[in-house]
Amino acid sequence: MAETSPDSPKQVRPFFSPLRASLRRTIFFGSVIVVNLAATFWLYDLFTRVGTHRAHLLLLIVFFVLNGLLVLGSFHAIFGAWDILWGRKRAVRITKLAEEAGDAPLARRYAVVMPVYNEDCNRFCARIEAIYRSIEATGHLESFDFFILSDTRDLDLWVLEETAWTNLCRKLGGFGRIYYRRRRKNENRKAGNIGDFVRTWGGGYEGMVVLDADSLMDGGDILKMTRVMEAYPNLGILQTPPKLIRGSSIFTRLQQFAMRLYGPLFIRGLNWWQLGGGSYWGHNALIRVKPFSDFCELPDLPGREPFGGKILSHDFVEAALMVSQGWEVWLAWDIEGTYEEAPPTLIDHLKRDRRWCQGNLQHLWLIFARKLPLTVRAHLFMGIMAYLGSPLWFLFLIFGTWVAWDRAGSDLSNLPFDETFVGRWLKIGGIEQSLILTGFIFLLLFLPKILAVTRALLVPSLRRSFGGGLPLVAGVVMETLLSMLLAPCVMAAHTFMVISIVLGRAVGWGSQNREADGTGWGEAMTVHLTPTLLGIGWAALAWTISPVFTAWMSPILLGLILCIPVSVWTSRARYGKALAAKRILSTPEELDPPAVMKLADLAKASVDPALDATTPCRHGLIAAVVDPYVNGVHVSLLEPSELSPENEALVERCLTGGPGALTKDELIELLYLAPGMLMLHRAVWLRPQEGIHAVWTQAVESYRRRMDTGGGDDTD
Repeated sequence: MAETSPDSPKQVRPFFSPLRASLRRTIFFGSVIVVNLAATFWLYDLFTRVGTHRAHLLLLIVFFVLNGLLVLGSFHAIFGAWDILWGRKRAVRITKLAEEAGDAPLARRYAVVMPVYNEDCNRFCARIEAIYRSIEATGHLESFDFFILSDTRDLDLWVLEETAWTNLCRKLGGFGRIYYRRRRKNENRKAGNIGDFVRTWGGGYEGMVVLDADSLMDGGDILKMTRVMEAYPNLGILQTPPKLIRGSSIFTRLQQFAMRLYGPLFIRGLNWWQLGGGSYWGHNALIRVKPFSDFCELPDLPGREPFGGKILSHDFVEAALMVSQGWEVWLAWDIEGTYEEAPPTLIDHLKRDRRWCQGNLQHLWLIFARKLPLTVRAHLFMGIMAYLGSPLWFLFLIFGTWVAWDRAGSDLSNLPFDETFVGRWLKIGGIEQSLILTGFIFLLLFLPKILAVTRALLVPSLRRSFGGGLPLVAGVVMETLLSMLLAPCVMAAHTFMVISIVLGRAVGWGSQNREADGTGWGEAMTVHLTPTLLGIGWAALAWTISPVFTAWMSPILLGLILCIPVSVWTSRARYGKALAAKRILSTPEELDPPAVMKLADLAKASVDPALDATTPCRHGLIAAVVDPYVNGVHVSLLEPSELSPENEALVERCLTGGPGALTKDELIELLYLAPGMLMLHRAVWLRPQEGIHAVWTQAVESYRRRMDTGGGDDTD
């Protein structure tokens, strides 16, 4: 075996032949390019037949890009369907390496890390508990540690996280195995949070399973992933395809139904060509810590935000750096027990997209960087075009309207020119030629759905898992119609996002809404008013041009005009529940929840009235001062420090003026000061009520009221 540097992957036999991998990529991308060139030439020939226009060249350029994206997506489904027909045994499956290890103990230690930012602590602790118990059931818990990595800025939530973690550890016996850390400075968002963990604790672990706050993974599948990593030293990242779960609104049910039904085709097609040159999606993945630490420190981009500064979409870049250094990134397409949740409304989805849009557009700096393999450039390109595709589509529609306006306003007759290549060789007229192109585009659009639905209907077990044939077909029809209505609104929103980023408006860092509260009419009006007015004005212009052109544009115009009511209606959980009762838009995980989801539903270890910081009058920060147990937990997590005269003055000011007398930075300083918190706790209990602020006296009085009403028994 050839000698390698300590920072290089071990030179074992590749899991998949590099020559065969190159052949696959040539076939896949070659097919996409040939089909796209043929369609573009067909449109050029059609333009020549009907007469040239100033906008035709622009239309051809935009069509080439848009149709290329459409062909690329459709061919993922086609190749995925072929891979499924080829059979599981003959498909490329990296996880089969785990089957050779049997049930032997793991040779290395692994960490399960969950970064959180202003999240519901009981919900993410329930997921940690479910994963913990699921791994425990495998008999290999001793090889795993768990880390809650908090970047929470809300001071009340900070205290709630501490109490939830303590209860979780007490009830699971997890002290020394489940750790909680809050960063004092949350630099560089999630990437910085993970980076801090790697620098501080990463040396003790071979790999880390990276989760999001809404992630859930089966313990048996996590064990399988670690076995793959131990069996294949070249593996840098093993990504799983998470399924969407727990959708209650129509919007989330649409998303999780579509991903669950159509997703396997795209996932298999993606794996067919990317192989060991895959990408990292930021969560539900296993990462080898050493190369991640050595090569994945993200550089600052030149210039200021939004295009410069810190890289927002860090995951694609981290995978690119890993692959460029010779490590392999694989997609474990057959890992079933991996889940996440989605934003409950269209507006919440667009808020998240705003961050992703800025992050993906930053990759324009990187896509032409030296020494990046083809697969890395392809992933960066697809990520960029996920958002640039919308303004290009918008431009295509504008150019098309321009052509239609000019032709309608001119007095020239449109005499067809039949001496074109297609006219001479295929002997068809201009109408037939345009219909063939339209049919081809619609085929590309709907072929993935057709393939997925055909597969589901023909496989009895798969058909039953979606609730049966009729609910499945009804769900597909509803998903298709609603997606057609939602697409123009998303197009307009993405276009405005790109424009705002080009104008230099950077995005902030906010927590995600994971509850299906529903969108109010006022909020929908504020967010979607511009697309609605655009749709109304465009419809009036289209009708002026001709009724035929209006009919051709109607799917786009209806989506824009109706985006306010569609956004509100699809956000309603009660309508989603009504569909769920009829098994429409249902998924296998909803109809037959897997074991780890049941564990998460029953998980209550983080909740205990004996240690609680949610009681009225002593909530969060107040509880950290007043409640003896909460104060003890909080102080025990702080580093030793001394109380200076300035800090004593800070404590005194908080005592007499309440938390409102301090700035947020001063409150943070106090909360990190162990002797100050102890001093404050003793003072609120021992000083006369006249000498302290009412917020402390009310909190102390709440204990007496509880004892008077017999509430003291609730801690038993």
